[in-house]
Amino acid sequence: MPVSRLTIITGASRGLGRAMAERLLEPGRRLLCISRRVDDALDLRAREAGAELEQWSLDLSDPVAASERLTSWLATQDGSSFEEATLINNAGTVGSPRPLSQADPNELAQALRVGLEAPMLLTAGFLAGTRPWSAQRKVLNISSGLGRNAMASQAPYCAAKAGMDHFSRAVALEEARVEGGARIASLAPGVVDTDMQAALRGVEPELFPDRARFLKLKSEGQLDSADSAAGKILAYLARADFGNQPVADIRD
Repeated sequence: MPVSRLTIITGASRGLGRAMAERLLEPGRRLLCISRRVDDALDLRAREAGAELEQWSLDLSDPVAASERLTSWLATQDGSSFEEATLINNAGTVGSPRPLSQADPNELAQALRVGLEAPMLLTAGFLAGTRPWSAQRKVLNISSGLGRNAMASQAPYCAAKAGMDHFSRAVALEEARVEGGARIASLAPGVVDTDMQAALRGVEPELFPDRARFLKLKSEGQLDSADSAAGKILAYLARADFGNQPVADIRD
């Protein structure tokens, strides 16, 4: 089957990103995964599924280099061969949860580069690189309820996700003015059983006052599995009304 759908996804080597990548491995799709490390098992699954997979090992804490590489790569692609082109900004980090007064400046800067700068720069590169294409273009930003509801000791993560929500609103207004403009949504996926959740449960209580809440979510089985959440997110992405709400929650 000729390739007709292009999907670019960040943070695809584990957790929610890995689950989405695996579900997207199907004939007729080219998948570009951008993560800190290459996943050999994903390569094997792609061959078995008859999908085209390319993986880049990139550190998104250098978002300018990542965006420039994506823009250059898109320029080498035959845009006329794609009916659909999608960017999924999934990568993010909770860093080391603690009050902002105790934050390490380097960790703080990295959390904002990975969680906000990288999605914004990759979105800019994707939109510019695919602008001449006739393909239906979409940008899906994986946000969080913490972008809309503040939590102590999570200032960088809350700020990154709030920024992701608001830049999605701005881009939606811009693209609505362009013929064939891209559709964009910043989607909160609910509470998902990932390494991030495990990291939050392991933080010292004196540094993270809401730790007990995350322990309770796990003990009471309230966490969605990564695979289940991936299915819901990709179903949302496929909806005809995707992008009508530039900021949304999978639970609405």
